[in-house]
Amino acid sequence: MSKEKIEIGKESKPRFEFRSFGQNFDHAHHRMARLSVPVPEKVWERQSDEIYILSRTNDINNTKVRDGKMDIKTYVQTVDGLEQWNPLMKGEFPIAKEVLIKEVFPAFQVEAPKFDQDTYTFEEFMQIINSHPDLQAVRVHKHRYGYMVNDTICEYGIVKVNGARIVTINSESTEVDDIKKTLKDVGLEGVENINYLQAIKRVIGMIQKPLANE
Repeated sequence: MSKEKIEIGKESKPRFEFRSFGQNFDHAHHRMARLSVPVPEKVWERQSDEIYILSRTNDINNTKVRDGKMDIKTYVQTVDGLEQWNPLMKGEFPIAKEVLIKEVFPAFQVEAPKFDQDTYTFEEFMQIINSHPDLQAVRVHKHRYGYMVNDTICEYGIVKVNGARIVTINSESTEVDDIKKTLKDVGLEGVENINYLQAIKRVIGMIQKPLANE
């Protein structure tokens, strides 16, 4: 069976991903840029402002809000140290009370508060988050550079987590072996795989562990 050829910015079957966070991935970034085939201009360099909603009781559902839209992904499995995540839900504001009760708060794995409105704006939703003892909203700015190595979608990014600067590097594909080859080629073998959820929790102190290189 031939493998699926993935393209940056287009949907494919669920991908596996290696990602790590630390203070310096300059060597791996340099090799990634040199080994990359040409990629679409729209992914050469991108910036975005996002809000991640962190839950003290949940490490399997990743919730973020960008451009007024909520995106929740859920952890599926780990194969050879590479994580697979699938979309769980996508929503827009104003968001219905039923969606918060049946989808959003179950993803946080915390008890939902009492909702006395039929819909909630983004500002009203954030008030709920900020008043919940087990939830925390974290502002994340991403400055990302896109590449493609060994048919894997790659990225180097400068990330600010509530203003704290860290860097990230990743490789993702539907094919585990292609990612493993990329990690070897760019010099990332043996580096800890840290997803966004874990990295942000470490930066804000919700998890007492360092990043990959500090």
